Amino acid sequence: MRVYKFGGASVKSAEGVKNLTRILKNQSDDLVIVISAMGKTTNALEKVVNAYLDLQNDEAISLLIESKTYHTEIIRSLFDNSNKETILTRLDEIYNITIEFINNNRRLEYDFCYDQIVSAGEIASTSIVSNYLNSIGIPNTWTDAREVIRTDSTFREANIRFDESGVRLNDALDFSKNKIYITQGFIGGNAAGETTTLGREGSDYSAAIIAALSNAESVTIWKDVPGVLNADPRIFNDTKLLSAVSYKEAAELSFYGAQIIHPKTIKPLHNKNIPLYVKSFVEPQSQGTVIEGNSVLEKQMPVFILKKNQVLISILPKDFSFALEETLGVVFNMLLKHRIKVNLIQSSAVSISVCVDDTRYVQPTIEEFMNDYDVRYNKELELLTIRNYTNDTIDKYTEGKQVYLSQKTRRTIRLLMESK
Repeated sequence: MRVYKFGGASVKSAEGVKNLTRILKNQSDDLVIVISAMGKTTNALEKVVNAYLDLQNDEAISLLIESKTYHTEIIRSLFDNSNKETILTRLDEIYNITIEFINNNRRLEYDFCYDQIVSAGEIASTSIVSNYLNSIGIPNTWTDAREVIRTDSTFREANIRFDESGVRLNDALDFSKNKIYITQGFIGGNAAGETTTLGREGSDYSAAIIAALSNAESVTIWKDVPGVLNADPRIFNDTKLLSAVSYKEAAELSFYGAQIIHPKTIKPLHNKNIPLYVKSFVEPQSQGTVIEGNSVLEKQMPVFILKKNQVLISILPKDFSFALEETLGVVFNMLLKHRIKVNLIQSSAVSISVCVDDTRYVQPTIEEFMNDYDVRYNKELELLTIRNYTNDTIDKYTEGKQVYLSQKTRRTIRLLMESK
């Protein structure tokens, strides 16, 4: 059995869904297919969440209807009249449930509301793809990840209950009845029957969980690039394909912010020694990249990773007294409380500086630090990581920019700079 994961870019249009079917027609293996929300649906539904929590219910519902219209247009392009009404009715059900939540929910916690609303994107996309495949003679079973992937109640960053999820997955998959199962990435469910999500871009992690729990032969992530590149082609020129990457290297690159895979993806695959292939859905026959235990990254090839929208927060004692270990504990407990992840940290005799993503939680955290410390911060920065750096590459990407913080090891340099 193999696991395939298709991201939002691969199913953003009717033509994208048809291309997915062309890939599947060449496969004879038992498959579990994990599918993300279509196109930019998650971004669109995040706007619904923001409007709802700003108590603008009419605006939230209006934005929700826009998302439904986008899916309706894809359905009308995919299905003939005899099959269209069934999936349109299903789409109505999905969006009506979300509208009912907006109208009746009284639990106005951002993370909880986010998971209940944004998850509609994955439910819609998988329902459309599953129905379309059945309509053209590729039989499959639609499986609700909320019933299979059991998690705790840490909304927006749920932790997997692996033992229970394994039992549920084993009960759900029966390849003697069907060779293809379609399910959602990114989402799961807690014991109370509430929807949870696994973190932004968490569909890769979903695929890895399913592969590990079912002892799959491999996982393939289908993307709009030829495989894992040494830089994001939307930002850097002359990118090169990395044909093979080790688990360790992939984990490090994803930690630094590489848009390869979700950072949590590697561990369950490494535990079961399951190879991960990253291939192009545009050119499915091309080589792609394999991530596995014995792969070695070409040591001389530089890898560039750029994280934008960064904030540098420097925390200083008001009286110049600084017990470093004690203050580090205070700082990290505060960041943990606000669910902020640190991308870079640097300390001195009188200060601790951290670089973090600029999320909705950052400003409240800064204000809370200000109760006990002097705090300085800079926003709109970018964090550039260069693996296998040279002096020439450092000079090239820092020229004319103010560097606020840099850290260098034998193979890697990280530069926090002004964004231009």
